[in-house]
Amino acid sequence: MTRIAVLDKKKCRSKICGTLCQRVCPRVRMGDETITMDEEGRFPVISEELCVGCGICVNKCPFDALTIVNLPHETGTLTHQYGKNGFRLYGLPVPRKGSVVGIIGPNGIGKSTAVKILSGQIKPNLGEIEEGKGPGWEQIIAEYRGNEVQNYLKQLQDGSVTVVSKPQDVSIISKAKKGKVRKLLESISSNAPENPSNVSGKASKNTPNNPSNVGGNSRKIEVLSEELELGSFLDKDVKTLSGGELQRLAIAVALMRDADVYFFDEPSSYLDIRQRLKVSKTIRDLAEKEGKAVVVVEHDLIVLDYLSDYIQVAYGHKSAYGVFSQLKNTRVGINEYLSGYLKNENVRINDTGIKFEDAKTGVLKSEYLLCEYPKISKKFPEFTLTAEGGKLYNEIVIGALGPNATGKTTMMRILAGEDKNDETGKKVDFNLAVSYKPQYLTAVKKNVRNVLQAVTKDLYKSHYKREILEPLELEGLLDSELENLSGGELQRVAIAECLSREADIYLLDEPSAYLDVQQRLSASKAVRQVIESRKKSAVVIDHDIAFIDYVSDRAIVFSGEPGKNGHASSPEGLKEGMNRFLKGLEITFRRDQDSKRPRANKVGSQKDKEQKKKGEYYFN
Repeated sequence: MTRIAVLDKKKCRSKICGTLCQRVCPRVRMGDETITMDEEGRFPVISEELCVGCGICVNKCPFDALTIVNLPHETGTLTHQYGKNGFRLYGLPVPRKGSVVGIIGPNGIGKSTAVKILSGQIKPNLGEIEEGKGPGWEQIIAEYRGNEVQNYLKQLQDGSVTVVSKPQDVSIISKAKKGKVRKLLESISSNAPENPSNVSGKASKNTPNNPSNVGGNSRKIEVLSEELELGSFLDKDVKTLSGGELQRLAIAVALMRDADVYFFDEPSSYLDIRQRLKVSKTIRDLAEKEGKAVVVVEHDLIVLDYLSDYIQVAYGHKSAYGVFSQLKNTRVGINEYLSGYLKNENVRINDTGIKFEDAKTGVLKSEYLLCEYPKISKKFPEFTLTAEGGKLYNEIVIGALGPNATGKTTMMRILAGEDKNDETGKKVDFNLAVSYKPQYLTAVKKNVRNVLQAVTKDLYKSHYKREILEPLELEGLLDSELENLSGGELQRVAIAECLSREADIYLLDEPSAYLDVQQRLSASKAVRQVIESRKKSAVVIDHDIAFIDYVSDRAIVFSGEPGKNGHASSPEGLKEGMNRFLKGLEITFRRDQDSKRPRANKVGSQKDKEQKKKGEYYFN
């Protein structure tokens, strides 16, 4: 059995703890150099050969910076390692011509690293971390002998396969490119770029950026403009685009190029459900109609299910190592991931598993009326919101769903008392305590512990650990500075801060953003636990239908013309609200027989036609 030791340098504070891990190590006390210091004397270095895996250093580390893992033999080929005591990736996804391969797994498990390797941005080192001694392509290809990915790596090495990659961070486009969106798209050559990561539109050898190329892609731009709804911002400056607009532009830039293999890293981020499914159809067409190989990393279960032909599960230990499963049928792969057990690999990847409930009846669990809110209206120079009044009940979570730019955040801010209600001419005052998590988060100069201690006295109590810290995976982040956190870590801290306050009403705006599948469902459990145990009420805005289905009892449905006007219904039964919402999108959903998760029917399928005929858009 292989033992690996991983040090998270972002968390390590060796000068503060006096290198406690070294002082408590039994092997060091015996005179062995099991834990030494690096050349700069900043970070400890653990010898995996000498380490006996006692776990004392891991348990004693006050900053949760150390991970010692006994690795199963069945992990496969060591593909890449990030330095001494760094993250390790085993195996790779398998691109298939004419198919979409979906990748599902937690954050920090190596999915984006795998995409960078397969798209030619990183050359795998097979664990050889000494500078200048990395393996050559012949050795890399030989290491995968007998594996389906071997032929792909050979094609990547000899340049016979062209690839295009849509990165996870779409903000690089606005940072790298100036000018109008239309001009950017017109300047893109249909040839795949020499540098596969060059989706920002920077010129490269195969991507001429000259006047003779402008206008040559007019027909393709017209088609993509309709499929991805680019029309509203084609003449905007790239630097002024919202997150959703940047996401669709990044996808369009990738699709403008002709390649053999396409990689899309989290294409649904910032998009509403209608946009997500439209993007999914466009990506599917690459495989179905054009015969391309497509690999997609995605955390939205419905999107992943809707667009994938196969699934590969990424599992392992976060920030320590990651492994890719065999190719699986889409339904089987997602259900095995949710169950926590991979049958063919005979590996348990999750101790608890995740199972959705049957369709909710819409009958109120509690008849205790907490408060009522009035009709709401808000007028801006170019947008108007109207909302019906409604009632909030104890122990009830209301999910708010609808297209982007129809007023969801505006209504949430009015309910939170941050904006005036034009209907009454004053701010809404429930005479109750309200806790609000906004959509956009700002990293202040504090650490996580200080942020939580400012809103609760229960930080060190067992019930708080069980209800908040454990499901949101925050115990190891308590001494981390907010400015150093990733988007997902910052989101979990914001959810915890909101839920930690003593309040009667909890308002959460897009809590699933940046979270992986497991984190989304764990966050929804935390919300439900708090609302039910404290007998309070919550309103949650989100675009992930699976998340809304999991967390909500009732629904507020937003409709209207995005960017111009929006209308919000009164809270109604979840089934009734979802049925009306999906009918407007002409999309039907069914429940999986085993996991009970919601699944989008393929448009025009027999199931889709049957449910539309019955008027049952949300399960039947």
